Amino acid sequence: MRNIKLTIEYDGKRYLGWQRLGDSDKTIQGKIESVINQMTGEKIEIIGSGRTDAGAHAKGQVANFKTNSEMARGEMLSFFNRYLPGDIVVKKVEEMPERFHARYNVKGKQYSYYVWNDPIPTAFERYHSFNVPEKLDVAKMQVACDKLLGTHDFIGFSALKKTKKSTTRTIDKISIEQEGSMLRFIFVGNGFLHKMVRILMGTILAIGSGKLPLSVIDEVLENKVRADAGETAPAQGLFLDEVYY
Repeated sequence: MRNIKLTIEYDGKRYLGWQRLGDSDKTIQGKIESVINQMTGEKIEIIGSGRTDAGAHAKGQVANFKTNSEMARGEMLSFFNRYLPGDIVVKKVEEMPERFHARYNVKGKQYSYYVWNDPIPTAFERYHSFNVPEKLDVAKMQVACDKLLGTHDFIGFSALKKTKKSTTRTIDKISIEQEGSMLRFIFVGNGFLHKMVRILMGTILAIGSGKLPLSVIDEVLENKVRADAGETAPAQGLFLDEVYY
C-alpha cells in the first residue's frame, strides 16, 4: 500500500474542528475523508498531526493515509482541490515511507495567535483574530512569554483533567510581532496540550491589560491549578502554521 502525506490549509470558522464527529459533515477530517473515499473507491481514515479546535485555522496541518490507489500525486492534488470546499485546500501531496505517521512522528509545531488591539473592531479579520479593545503592554507581555520558555509541566495551562500521559512540554520560542493594530504571537515547541496555546494567550493578554500580575505565570507552573490562569482565548485567532518532522 502507498502511504500518502497531505499538507493542508483551512479556514476553520464554519467547522466543528479537525476531528470527525459521528455523522456530522462539519469537520475538516470528515470533509477530506469524503473526497478520498470518492477518489479511491476505498473506505479510508486519515491520521492528522493533531486536532484543532472548532473555529481554529491551519496553514500547515499534516495528515497521512494509506491506499491501494495508483492515481498519480498530481492527479490527487487536482482531485482534492476540485471537490473540497473552497475553505479547505490541499497544498501538497507526497509519497512517504510505510512507517511515516502524521501524529507519532511529530517533532514540534508552530502556532500563531492574532490579536486585533484596537477599540474599533476590524470587519475583514473578525474571524481570524481576537479583538482586544483595551491597550496592551507589549513589553510586559514579552516578559510573560519569556517566563514560559523551557521545559515545564503545563497542565495548569491546559483543558486537561488528570491524565496518565505526560503533560510536560518544551516551548522553544514565543515572540510577538506588531503591524499597526495587529499583534501576532508565535509559539514554537515540541508539543502543546489541549487548548494550551489558547489558555496561554488568555493569560498573556490578561497580564498585558493589567488584569493579572506577571507572577501568575510562575504560580500556575508551580501549583498546576487551571483556575488560577487566564481565560481561554477564542479559537478564531489561532492558526497551526507548521508541523515539524
